[in-house]
Amino acid sequence: MSKIKIFGMGGLNENGKNTYIIEVDNKIFVFDAGLKFANDSMYGVDYILPDYSYLEKNSKKIVGVFITHAHPESYGGVSDLIKDIPDIKIYATKYTINQMKLEGINDKNLNLIEAHKKIVFDKDLSVFPINVNHSVPDAVMYVLNTKDGAIAYTGDFIIDPSMMGAYNMDLGKIAYVGKQGVLALLCESSFSENIGHTSPSHHMSSFFKNIISKSKGRIIFSVLHIHLYTIEGIFTAAKNSHRKIVIMGKKLQNIINMAIKEKYMNIDESLIGDLSNLDDSNAILLVCDDRAHPYNSIEKIVSGNDKYIKLKSTDTFCFAEPKYDENEKIIVKIENELAYKGIDTISIPKDKGISLHASSEDLMLMINLLKPKYFIPVKGEYRYMVGGANLASDLGYKKENILLKQNGDIITINNKKLEDTGEHIFIDDVLIDGTSPDDVGDLVIKDREMLSENGIVLVSATLSKKDKKLLVGPEVTTRGFIYVKDSKEMIEEIKRISLEVINNNITNGYVDYNNIKTEIREKLSKYFYVETECKPMIIAVIQEV
Repeated sequence: MSKIKIFGMGGLNENGKNTYIIEVDNKIFVFDAGLKFANDSMYGVDYILPDYSYLEKNSKKIVGVFITHAHPESYGGVSDLIKDIPDIKIYATKYTINQMKLEGINDKNLNLIEAHKKIVFDKDLSVFPINVNHSVPDAVMYVLNTKDGAIAYTGDFIIDPSMMGAYNMDLGKIAYVGKQGVLALLCESSFSENIGHTSPSHHMSSFFKNIISKSKGRIIFSVLHIHLYTIEGIFTAAKNSHRKIVIMGKKLQNIINMAIKEKYMNIDESLIGDLSNLDDSNAILLVCDDRAHPYNSIEKIVSGNDKYIKLKSTDTFCFAEPKYDENEKIIVKIENELAYKGIDTISIPKDKGISLHASSEDLMLMINLLKPKYFIPVKGEYRYMVGGANLASDLGYKKENILLKQNGDIITINNKKLEDTGEHIFIDDVLIDGTSPDDVGDLVIKDREMLSENGIVLVSATLSKKDKKLLVGPEVTTRGFIYVKDSKEMIEEIKRISLEVINNNITNGYVDYNNIKTEIREKLSKYFYVETECKPMIIAVIQEV
């Protein structure tokens, strides 16, 4: 019999950062290694990862990392994880492997797997991937087989029998696993509050075809490369339209080229145009951004700063991607500017959706097929996890068999029975800014917040190294606080206060530099609050020459 520990390093009570640990008798299996995109309040931060300290400390126990599909929320942390644990093995299907290679992930860490082919680690431990329906090809769920029963992790999925080929889902194999006995199910929860099935709201070809047939001029589609199913829908809709599709951006071009080469996209390649078709009145332009820098390319186009695309009043603009809550302000601003230029704007209707997550009926069908002893909602904010738990309850599951947890809460199953150990691992967030591998940290974010809200005041002065007399200054520089030309009296008062502090801290040829900096910050802070009720960042630079 086995001792099993299950916990989330990310993905519980949050959207993204999906990283789930299943430890079986001191062997660690990691399912997904995702990132979370930063919101507007996290100034300058591009994405967030879980702290991998636990995995680093236990690296010799790690069997591998098993990626479900090619979305950053599921694989975006892989490159950072490899930096921390260089020899770690990453297992994924072909499309996901190709996507990771395009993003520069080291080939030596990547291990290609095929759906429905068991990966055996010893006589009692194996991993079995099963195809599921999702918005990218080769998406899989995983079944970890142990001597105490199977533990299933769904990843992202919907149930749609009409999605074929690399988007297909094998419900028969899922049902077979259920008949063999499932100890625990980690099941996504993102759309648990949505009534019914997610399908067929994601079938967009007829919607795109209607846009193409009615539009007289160019059509600009704003797309996300992570939703290949939607991009293929645009190509399908454009067939027989006598239009050329121009793919803008190297990243999108590389992904589409790879998808065509590997036969993940079944499209008429004669539809693809080039930059010579850019200004054709019947051209279709595909413009792509990513979730880390939403709508950067679109904003360049709208502001007239794009190198290639210049808007025309006859253009039609379509947002062929989901409207994420954190990007709503940007979208409204762009739509307003497009309207000002007289350009028609079309967004996906509310009854359509290309974020392919399981709705209530999809989730209940998955639970019914697998019939797990323990149900563990994952992926999504806590209210969505509660929604998933409620669905399991509606299906007759007892409260004690539905396990709602937070990141770091450890579920211990010993000899097939749940043990209430209360064990918890503290797992902090790591904030990544640009290409820096280091955590930005909360203090840096607070400084950036202060700068954005109240600006900065820099006081500088130069003293003589020989006799400690003031040579230059104090000079005052401000950014984002006051307009200097309109605030001469305040600037003079800042200089007076700073000079007084400097003089008071020079005695018998000794200068207390630390005290000068501290007092300048304290006295100017009080002065600014009285005068302006603002608290700018204050930096004092005192040097000798």
